[in-house]
Amino acid sequence: MVLRKKNKVKIRKYLAAINKIQNIRAKNNANWMEILRLAIKHVPEEAIKLMKKINKKDQVISRLFSKIK
Repeated sequence: MVLRKKNKVKIRKYLAAINKIQNIRAKNNANWMEILRLAIKHVPEEAIKLMKKINKKDQVISRLFSKIK
């Protein structure tokens, strides 16, 4: 019974941390989108090349994540 309470407390802490991370990431993603808009307006070809590189790495991350599900 004691173990269960400890696990529940840990889970609550983890979930609270995840919620905080989500809020921060949401704000940071908005900042990234603003940077992307600026790049597209001023150097579109270079911006697209960079976004393609980022997308490839994101795909690798997604594939790795799917292996641990």
